[in-house]
Amino acid sequence: MKLAGHRINSSVEIQTLLTQLVEKVTAENQTVETIRAADPSWAEQGKKWIDQAALVRGRPLQYNYVGSGGGRGCYVELEDGSVKLDLINGIGVHLMGHSHPRLMKAAIQGALSDVVNQGNLQPNHQYVSFLKKITEIAGRKSKLKYGWLSTCGTMANENALKIARQKISPARYVLSFKNAFAGRSTMMAELTDNPAYKVGLPEYHEILRIPFYDKKDPRSIETSLNVMKAHVEKHPQDIAVFSFEPMLGEGGYRPAPREFFLPLLDFCKSQGIVVWADEVQTFARTGEFFAFETLGIENYIDICTIAKTAQVGVTLYTEDMNPKPGLIAGTFSGATAALTAGHEILTMLDEGFMGAQGKILQIHRKFISMLQRLQETTCRGKIQDAEGMGLMIAFTPFEGKKEQVDLLLKKFFDKGLIAFSCGKDPVRIRFLVPAIIQDKDIEVAGKIIEGCLIEGV
Repeated sequence: MKLAGHRINSSVEIQTLLTQLVEKVTAENQTVETIRAADPSWAEQGKKWIDQAALVRGRPLQYNYVGSGGGRGCYVELEDGSVKLDLINGIGVHLMGHSHPRLMKAAIQGALSDVVNQGNLQPNHQYVSFLKKITEIAGRKSKLKYGWLSTCGTMANENALKIARQKISPARYVLSFKNAFAGRSTMMAELTDNPAYKVGLPEYHEILRIPFYDKKDPRSIETSLNVMKAHVEKHPQDIAVFSFEPMLGEGGYRPAPREFFLPLLDFCKSQGIVVWADEVQTFARTGEFFAFETLGIENYIDICTIAKTAQVGVTLYTEDMNPKPGLIAGTFSGATAALTAGHEILTMLDEGFMGAQGKILQIHRKFISMLQRLQETTCRGKIQDAEGMGLMIAFTPFEGKKEQVDLLLKKFFDKGLIAFSCGKDPVRIRFLVPAIIQDKDIEVAGKIIEGCLIEGV
C-alpha cells in the first residue's frame, strides 16, 4: 500500500488537473504581452490598493506598484491595469520571470502538501530533496558539503556568522568590504556599510572595513591587502571571519577580477580566518551557479550563503565548519511551495543557462552591448560605466547624484520599465535581468532608457 502523501504526488489524475490548471492560467496571462499604460477603468481601483498599502505599513510604496497576480515572462500586470517590463524582479527573487508554467506547477504541487511551512524540526521530503540538490550543486567544485535552510538571505547570513564565530571562538571581529550589504537584522545592519540603513541603531564596532576593488587605481589590490593586514595586526587572534560579496550588490554593482581576491583569501587562510562568500544576490546570476566558481576561488570558501533565486535562504558550509547542535535552528525553513519551486529552478538552470555559451552570459553580452551603444551614440555623456556580472548589470547616469537617479527611475517606471538604484557617490541604476528575457525585450528596455536619458531629469 502506498502512503497517502506518495499517492498525492504520483496520482495521474492530480497531475492531469495540475497541468490543466497551469494551462488555463497561462492562457489567461496571454494578454500580458508588452508594456501597457494604466487602464482608466481600473485606475481608481489601483489607487485604492496603493493608498491602502501606505496606510497599513505607515509609509508609501517606493513605486506605485501593486500587482494584480497576472504576469508573463518579463512583464507584470498591476492593479491599475498597466503592464510593466520588470527588470528588478523583487530585487532578484523572480529569476524566471512571472508565471513560468514549470514553476507554477511545482509550487502548486508543493501547496498540496499537508503543511504550508516546513521546519528544521519537522521537515517533509521536499526539505530533504531541496537540500540534497543544492549541496550536490555546491559540491561539484567546492568543499561545501552541508546546508541549513532559513526563510531569507538575512537569516542565512546570521547563521553563517554564528558558525564562523563558534569555529574561531572567542574571536568576534568581522572583516568586510566598504559599501557591503548583508541584510536587515540588527547584526546584518551592522555588517552593512550604509548609514542610511541604520539610523538610530547602536554601533557595536565589530566590523573592520577593507576597500573594495577600484579599477581606476593601479594599487587597489595592494591597498586592500595592506588594510587587511593592518586590521589583523591590530586585533591578533580576534578576527573570526572575512565576509565578502563576490560583486558588490547594494554597494554599486562593481565587479572585481580574480587577481583582486586571491591575495586577500591567501592571507585569510594563513591567519586561520574563516572565508564566507555572501552570494545571496549573485547566486545563479554570473554564468555559473556560484560567483566563486566564475572567479575560480572555490577552494577558499568555508561558508557560502544564498537566497533570492533559491526561493529560500541557505547557509552552505564545509565539513570543518559543521556547527555544534543548538547553534542554528529556527521554526521555519521555508514554505513547501517555495521549496518545490526552488528545486525546479535549480533543475531548469542546468538546462542550458550556465557556462560560457549559456543563456545567462548571452543575455549579459546583449544587455551590456545595448547600454554601451547608447553610451557611445545618442546618450554620450549621459551614461557611464555600464558593467556587472551576468544578469547583474548597472550604469551610472549623468553625474550619479541621488536626486538625478531617483527622478530617472520614476521616469522609467512611468514609461513602463522597472529598475532600481545601488551604490553611493555615485548612485547607479541597476538591473536584475530575468534569465528568460528575449532580445525584443532588451530592445524595449533600451528604447525607454534612451528616451529618458535624452529627455533628462
